[in-house]
Amino acid sequence: MAESTSRTLELTIRGMDCADCARHVEAAVRRLSGVARVQVFLSTEKAAVEIDPKRVSFEDIARAVRAAGYAVERPAQDPPATAKENVSAALTRTLWTALGAVFGIVLFVVVIGEWLGFFERVTARVPYPLGVMLVAALGYPVFRNVARAALRRQVTSHTLMTVGALAALAVGEWATAAIVAFFMRVGEAIERLTAEQGRAALKLLLEQAPRRARVERGGVEMEVDVDDVHPGEVTVVRPGEAIPVDGEVIQGQATVNQAPITGESLPVEVAPGSRVFAAALVLDGALKVRARAVGRETTYGRIVRLVEEAEASRGTMGRLADRFSALYLPVVALIALLTYALSGNATAAVAVLVVACSCAFALATPVAVLAGVGAAARRGVVVKGGRAIEALGRADVLLVDKTGTLTFGRPEITDVVPLDGRSEAELLALAAAAERYSEHPLAQAAVQAARSRGLVVPEPEAFEALPGRGVRARVGGREIIVGSARWVLDRADLKGASGVLQTAAARLAGEGKALLYVAVDGEPAGLLAAADGMRPEVPEALSAVRALGVSEIVILTGDHEAAARALAARLGVAYRAGLLPEEKIRIVKAYQAEGRRVAMVGDGVNDAPALAQADVGIAMGEAGTAIASEAAHVVLLRDDWRLIPEAFRIARRTVRVIRGNLGFTVAYSAVGLALAAVGLLPPVLAAALQSVPDVAILGNSARLIRQ
Repeated sequence: MAESTSRTLELTIRGMDCADCARHVEAAVRRLSGVARVQVFLSTEKAAVEIDPKRVSFEDIARAVRAAGYAVERPAQDPPATAKENVSAALTRTLWTALGAVFGIVLFVVVIGEWLGFFERVTARVPYPLGVMLVAALGYPVFRNVARAALRRQVTSHTLMTVGALAALAVGEWATAAIVAFFMRVGEAIERLTAEQGRAALKLLLEQAPRRARVERGGVEMEVDVDDVHPGEVTVVRPGEAIPVDGEVIQGQATVNQAPITGESLPVEVAPGSRVFAAALVLDGALKVRARAVGRETTYGRIVRLVEEAEASRGTMGRLADRFSALYLPVVALIALLTYALSGNATAAVAVLVVACSCAFALATPVAVLAGVGAAARRGVVVKGGRAIEALGRADVLLVDKTGTLTFGRPEITDVVPLDGRSEAELLALAAAAERYSEHPLAQAAVQAARSRGLVVPEPEAFEALPGRGVRARVGGREIIVGSARWVLDRADLKGASGVLQTAAARLAGEGKALLYVAVDGEPAGLLAAADGMRPEVPEALSAVRALGVSEIVILTGDHEAAARALAARLGVAYRAGLLPEEKIRIVKAYQAEGRRVAMVGDGVNDAPALAQADVGIAMGEAGTAIASEAAHVVLLRDDWRLIPEAFRIARRTVRVIRGNLGFTVAYSAVGLALAAVGLLPPVLAAALQSVPDVAILGNSARLIRQ
């Protein structure tokens, strides 16, 4: 198979103010031969372009973007220069807005005064050419962008208002045209504010990303750009500094705040052998960390990338809004023509053109999605875009993997059943001593249980492991045998203990627990029972999920029937046991065939196919399990089931906000067009009112940011 030669360019795009701008840039770049994929992120003013470098270059892409009316630059530029450019651009926009505000207020006062009869002589004395010049100066930035788009045969959200202003000038209403231009500038400022509110969470993520790192090279400590650190190098982190890489602590101890990555509210203690993540803050102590991943390959980098991609994923509602906007503008133009044709009222036709603005339709979904994604990210939940938000917001079936998801994925001793008058502590200490050097998970569970109870676990004098059967050891001069029922009991004299053991064993096995039989000097001494411990927050979390409208919860597991049945009974849910990965997929598809919307929660490689098949897959795992995280649509950054209902809650609220945004915009536009068409809404008032939907969308979506 030929090696792929494609690569991804990351570009900075300047001059984008609304969703229309991002779509125009995407369309311009996508037309180039050699471009496989392009995503434009309005929130960070960036574009990710996957190209074949043999067929297309950065210069080709830059020419296409400039031809579309926007500036482009390589991302790897000197940060101070970029900052100066941003300040300069912001100052320019501020001056234009201030100029527009001054002219707009003056003209607004003049028009109101004319309505009241105070300034009829003043407005009559203003020469018409001077009025046209005032309109041109006031609306120049918007008019320029509309003209550029028209030359490219594109229609923007300001096209109709520009046509309305020109129509007002055509009928001699220069003051009305000036007011229209003023409110175009106000609307532009509101759009920019709306976008800034939506991108606030992502900007916060980007600001927290470490930019410099201290590394050891040739025995010398030096400071370099974080992108210049290589996997395997040792980085030095001092108190108060952010860890620059994902890696393993090789020296030092410290208290670390990992909230930016995992959402944990409390700091954690790390020591040699601990795994740490880029952007985590060292509160006290100093560390040496061997880098495992750097830059965009770190967990933090993946979070930023996923949140960036979330903006480009518009989902069903976003695509519906796009199609509606494309049809809306020609429909409005037709209504304006019909208004003039039927009534002969040019002013009413102008009002129809002015009141119609598709900005609200374009903003209704992405602003809410960005707000929802940002709110989730702050809680340790990464949602991969609009489609995932919508799917999670509508899910009515929750399928859950068992091992490592509902449980910790490791056995714990739950029951100790001693015989012949021995205490639980004595039996557990003897079993742990015999198992001390065994690597079997059940053996380690016995040792851990003894130590957690403060018991002394002595060194065995002799030790023999027999794979598949158990262990034989000599402890304190006594022979201890620990293992499976058949192997242990075949070597012990049951005498009168068989009934007691069989009763206890039957009960514990019925609860899905694994059994370890113990014999001492050829006599049965008792048994230990182990189970994969359930995460303590699971019952409360599942109750919260049910309360949010998920009607069916089912455990899907490859574990045996008894273990699955026991756990399902504790949680009050259904279960399917002994499943292979392909069988999990078939179950997901069966629910989908019934018209159900399926959410699937898993943590491992074997869950990845079902996570991808589900309407929304949710990956468990501290800082993400690589394969499951890639397949899933939602990634939990820490192993905490309380994040599951939180994700459902945010998604459902986001869907409600999107519906509210779209519903209000449609109703508002319909009423405005009707009033304008019958002459009840003058052009000046129409221009002022067209900004109301943008403000309403901002306020409605801001509820998600504050949650």
